[in-house]
Amino acid sequence: MAKDEWKKHKAPPPVADINVTPMVDVMLVMLIIFMVITPMLSKGVSVDMVKTRNPIPMQAADKSDAVVVAVTRDGKVYLGTSQILPADLPPKVKDLLTNRLDKTVFVKSDQRARYEKVVDVVDNLRAAGVDQLGLLTEQIQEKGHPAAAPAGGAPSGQ
Repeated sequence: MAKDEWKKHKAPPPVADINVTPMVDVMLVMLIIFMVITPMLSKGVSVDMVKTRNPIPMQAADKSDAVVVAVTRDGKVYLGTSQILPADLPPKVKDLLTNRLDKTVFVKSDQRARYEKVVDVVDNLRAAGVDQLGLLTEQIQEKGHPAAAPAGGAPSGQ
């Protein structure tokens, strides 16, 4: 009688379908992580830029391949996210601008940075053969008006 019971209770046949629920759960968690971290990956160094009333919009400064030089409040100079001496700017900027049609370099400076440091950076950029120089600023927000697009000062030619 024991042998008959074993025959009646067979194991269910194996399921040939793939269970994708755990994979979907992992992918959704990864998506959320990337959505949270992506805004934190700021481009360059953040500085408290000068505010102006009539800036010129410079959408090219927001591109991923834009060359941005930042001068901080304490006079440190950054090319992208790496700190650099102003005297070392010409060869580095020349390398970044080779084989590019648009040779614009954007300078953003803290409003409390010494003007001498900003002029030193601009002078070294000119030594690198920069055709166009964009001075990045922020627009003054008046009460009752929505925020405007990122803006810059007047680009200067040679």
